[in-house]
Amino acid sequence: MNGSNARVHPSATVHPAARLEPGVCIGPGCVIEDDVRIGRNTRIGAHVCIHAHVSIGEDCRFSPHSVIGGEPQDVSYGGEETRLEIGDRNVFREFLTVHRGSAGGAGITRIGNDNYFMAYSHVAHDCRLGNHIVFMNGVTPGGHVEVGDYAQISAFTGIHQFCRIGRYAFVGGFSVITQDVLTFCKVAGGRPPLLFGINAIGLRRQGFERERIRAIKGMFQLIFYSNLNASQAMERIETEFPAGEDRDEILTFIRESKRGIVKKSTEQ
Repeated sequence: MNGSNARVHPSATVHPAARLEPGVCIGPGCVIEDDVRIGRNTRIGAHVCIHAHVSIGEDCRFSPHSVIGGEPQDVSYGGEETRLEIGDRNVFREFLTVHRGSAGGAGITRIGNDNYFMAYSHVAHDCRLGNHIVFMNGVTPGGHVEVGDYAQISAFTGIHQFCRIGRYAFVGGFSVITQDVLTFCKVAGGRPPLLFGINAIGLRRQGFERERIRAIKGMFQLIFYSNLNASQAMERIETEFPAGEDRDEILTFIRESKRGIVKKSTEQ
């Protein structure tokens, strides 16, 4: 066990091969298994279990009774050595679970930086999560879900495996997501979830200027609120809006969607 400045409670069990960087604090009753690396100044609360083959960045916080790096809940899993990689400054609250990847998903679950996972939420095997994401209480994505930067997913939402939640999207509480949620969208409800337009409040909070939001609204008008099909809407967008980060991201997201995007609107 590395990290001479790490603080480990006497009742914790830490495998000798675990790597603890300086400033790490391990609380009472914790179990830290083999092949675990914990970055500087990360604090592990009481009774947290961190399984083998896990890498954790700096300044993360783990609240009591969370279980990190467990085997994937995949009936095809056969004991392969898979991994979980967690970035910096993430907060994991009480009683949540995060699973390692599976052999069918490139063998890795990956979480970026500056994310907040509230109590009883879950990150399934092979998920790819970006940065500055909020999972509220009880959010449950299936395997292979992708969530973009700054997305917020409200309490007790379930997300079908292989779905994507785009950047800056907002998903309302108790939703059932079975298709992709387009970047910048606001979606809520279940079977089917409904589109509530652009996540304007979230974009303003993140410093989007008025003209930028207006352009996104214009693109959404063609995609969701016109009589055009997807191909026609994208052609109009390419013609009427100059190339740029937002336009190109929206078009690429739609083109790469394998499950389709949530389109049913409250105005339909």
